[in-house]
Amino acid sequence: MKTTTFKSALKTGNGLKRELIRSVFWTVFLTVLFLLFNGSVNRWHDVLISLPFFIVLYFLFFSIGKEVVSSGIKKWIGSDILRMLVFPFVLLVLYIIYVLLNQQNPIQGAIALVPYLVIFPWLLFLVRRYRTKKIDWLDFTIFVIFLLFTNFIKVEPSGNLPFAGKDFGSVYKIALMLIAVYTFGTIRGLDDIGFVPVLNLKYLWTAIWVWFVFYLFVVVVGYSVNFIKYIGHESVTNELIAKIGLTLVVTFLNTAIFEELFFRGILQNMLMKRIGQAKSWKIFWLCGLLISIPLAFLVGYTLKGGMQWFPALMVMLIFIAAGLIERVGKNSSGVYTALAITSTIFGLVHYHSGAIIYIGFACVAGWAYGYTYIKTKNVFYSVIVHTLVNSSVLIFGLEFVK
Repeated sequence: MKTTTFKSALKTGNGLKRELIRSVFWTVFLTVLFLLFNGSVNRWHDVLISLPFFIVLYFLFFSIGKEVVSSGIKKWIGSDILRMLVFPFVLLVLYIIYVLLNQQNPIQGAIALVPYLVIFPWLLFLVRRYRTKKIDWLDFTIFVIFLLFTNFIKVEPSGNLPFAGKDFGSVYKIALMLIAVYTFGTIRGLDDIGFVPVLNLKYLWTAIWVWFVFYLFVVVVGYSVNFIKYIGHESVTNELIAKIGLTLVVTFLNTAIFEELFFRGILQNMLMKRIGQAKSWKIFWLCGLLISIPLAFLVGYTLKGGMQWFPALMVMLIFIAAGLIERVGKNSSGVYTALAITSTIFGLVHYHSGAIIYIGFACVAGWAYGYTYIKTKNVFYSVIVHTLVNSSVLIFGLEFVK
């Protein structure tokens, strides 16, 4: 049997060179920001150690979601189980080497779970690869288990980039995102995750106006219930501008991209497909509503403070909006039902914030991020909205009152 080499597998004739050049561009751009914001750090030793890992990981980060790269990897893997394991193994080795170079023990505590987290999704999807392209409940089960472990198991050291200085992500978290795209996209065949950075002015405008409309809603409602107060800035200084710039970058890399990949690129994506397969959105809408409303009330009434009904109200409005859009839409395929369900889950998992109003706003924020994803088919633009929302408190000089 003829074995496909990695080099020949990537010769797809679909602009691989052009796509990799774009990945290089984004990697160089991010590397410049990395060096710029860490330029005043006294421990340049840490920056220099992290730099090659930073470049390699973010080059992979900007490449793995591209269709031409994914199809080449699929062709190279074929039915070879060992080849399927190469990419997760490389990520694991990079993590271990980086931690060791920073004089830390990679086996300590929960770090023993890293091989499990990397290999576990691959092992389960190995069974699925040649069976069906339809999304079913096993896919959601795998997703939930994967996400639960990545969120609730704290891994130390996580391998911050750099180990000391301005945090531009961590080796561990980047590896998890890479393995998620690899597992769900390349191996499982969820080809339209949209984990590809592209420059598109129409998409950018969509992200900006969605952010503006959502935050206008937050400010109006927040002021009316005394959840937001304006504290302002004494003056606009270079230090403030630099702080805002750093906040935008760090939020993008540490919070927004991770959450948008999992909630929009994978979960909402799979829900849209699963509801579309059923050819009727109504049962999913009804079940989602009947489950979400009691959960929202439970979340509200188990926290201290007033307006315990607020999360449930936001959830109800989200489902009403989704139902109306589905009914009047020309193609009622369940896209907005999937958006309502994902938005509710996203909002309610912010229970850890301890702020009732914040949780309600998080549900609506999930709608804003998911709507952007629907319109752009690209995770990075929902990430832009998420980043702007999370940074708006600093940008506009606001303060949330719990």
